[in-house]
Amino acid sequence: MSRLILVLLLWPALALAGAQREEPLSASVRAVMQKTVSDSAPPRLVFDSETEGYAWLAEMSRRLEKRIPDKEFRVDFLKTVHYEATRAGLDPQLVLGLIQVESGFKKYAVSTVGARGFMQVMPFWVRQIGTPEQNLFHLRINLRYGCTILRHYLDIEKGDLYRALGRYNGSLGQPEYPTMVVNAWRNNWSYRQVGTLAQAKTPL
Repeated sequence: MSRLILVLLLWPALALAGAQREEPLSASVRAVMQKTVSDSAPPRLVFDSETEGYAWLAEMSRRLEKRIPDKEFRVDFLKTVHYEATRAGLDPQLVLGLIQVESGFKKYAVSTVGARGFMQVMPFWVRQIGTPEQNLFHLRINLRYGCTILRHYLDIEKGDLYRALGRYNGSLGQPEYPTMVVNAWRNNWSYRQVGTLAQAKTPL
């Protein structure tokens, strides 16, 4: 198999968000995003019942086992994905689909232009809304930034997921990337959503 064909076959698994555009933020938007990424509460699953929470965790862990073999880290990863996604008003399974496309669940993935970690966050976001000591390879910081950024793009696009994903990837108006993320979400991570922060009763 030629190298070109191999690259083309692997490209969907290596798509990166490094084409995100650095754009000026209004003072109000910057303040909200800064507050969001400074959160220090411990990540946790929040469902209507422990049974629902553990069922979600067990099922997602089973699906993710081949990609993240270490069980302890896998559970921590999933709890953090669920917490950060739900906190940002995102479907945790959508975020898993995005991570699959962006980094293939590789913690230390780096794009050619410097996007980092699971959700391929560009370093300019730390300058815009964070603090210099924040490490984008840190599990929780990376997921917190990625979810905050996607929420920001969804707000800009008034809830239009395809356009928001296009902004996340820097390919606004092109269908390939949003389609890959949505397909990964629906084909690999779809799950009946049984708990939200608004309905929360039992933290795990």
